[in-house]
Amino acid sequence: MEQRSISLLENRTFFSKITTTITKLLIPTKVGINGLMISIKRNSLLKAYNNYELANEIDDADKKESLYKKYEDSYALYLEAIDKYIIDSVYKKVKNGSASNFEKEALAKYYTIVSLKENQYIDYKYKKQEYLIKIDFDTINDVKKESLIEKYSKFYVSKMDLIYKGMLKNYSVQLTDKTSSKLEGLDNIYDKIFNCLETYIQDVLPIKIKLEEKEEYNNIILEYEKYQEVTIGKLDNRDIVRKKMVLLGLSRFLFTHSLPLIAAEECYIKLIKYGREILLNDSNELQRNKTYDMLVELMEDYNVKLLSTKVYWDKPEERQEYKEFWDKYKALDESDDEYTKQKKILFLKYDLHELNKKQEKYAKIVKLYKNKLVELGAMKRIKNIVGAVHCVARLTKSIKR
Repeated sequence: MEQRSISLLENRTFFSKITTTITKLLIPTKVGINGLMISIKRNSLLKAYNNYELANEIDDADKKESLYKKYEDSYALYLEAIDKYIIDSVYKKVKNGSASNFEKEALAKYYTIVSLKENQYIDYKYKKQEYLIKIDFDTINDVKKESLIEKYSKFYVSKMDLIYKGMLKNYSVQLTDKTSSKLEGLDNIYDKIFNCLETYIQDVLPIKIKLEEKEEYNNIILEYEKYQEVTIGKLDNRDIVRKKMVLLGLSRFLFTHSLPLIAAEECYIKLIKYGREILLNDSNELQRNKTYDMLVELMEDYNVKLLSTKVYWDKPEERQEYKEFWDKYKALDESDDEYTKQKKILFLKYDLHELNKKQEKYAKIVKLYKNKLVELGAMKRIKNIVGAVHCVARLTKSIKR
């Protein structure tokens, strides 16, 4: 359906009249989206969508297929109407010099989209649909016609779910594919995943929760409230890590298959590495203590929401090590006054064990962890043994003389 709608958009006769590539893509703007043709196509789409949804409740396969095709055709024509109207109105205004600053800025966004089409067509395909649908939804909300908003919201959530799942699947493949990750850059792919999750949670999730009101959404609502809390005010580096941590936590409820465990694990590991970098750059003890707290919170989230659900491990010994750690974690007593301290000790020791396998690379972090564990009373500081050995050696030589 999505492939066909994109094909229709790219091959309409309107584009044959214009020679420059600027008319081949969406320019994201809200100018004039309440045109008559769009209203007609939108109404046709909503009717086709409603009929298709009703058909899913019956066992007539032929009828389902027929109604799905009507829905597919209506969707393609609807996107075409929005795209054509935007290009007709905005492109001409930019061309004759009457465009506003907002419209000029929209052209700058266009070039980003063009670059996606050349080398990342799948990403382009989903993002174009996302922009077109969101523009019309924003326009509908501006009109404030409640009956239309309610009808469109159901379609909007359904379609955006598919679009965001498609984007996340694409990014997950890029993340685990060595060729794609080299061409695209791993950091860029991580950013795309987190940006995709955040946009969905800001623009789609509140509408989805309001429409469906299912009991199973209780955990999602709790996580969403966490997201709202961590995005208040000016965010420092630790807050940014926490925000991304909450986004990953929500992804385990919302996109279990679209952002599979292997990709989500890579994202958690990336965040933990970034947290360690923050610890290295902290300039005083107060900042370091805040970073330790953030790291423990992140490690706990990673273990509870991801590793505890992991079935397949590359090495049996790693699975056994984790099982022993998990048993210790479950044995912690939250009613104990020392609970927070003991939890911090447990996670720092576990991460220290992992870092010791690569001690040369993380020598500075290992030292900081050891210092913290000494402070917490979980490790004893051994004084300069090497120096003492040298002293004994020199003393021995002196006695012999």
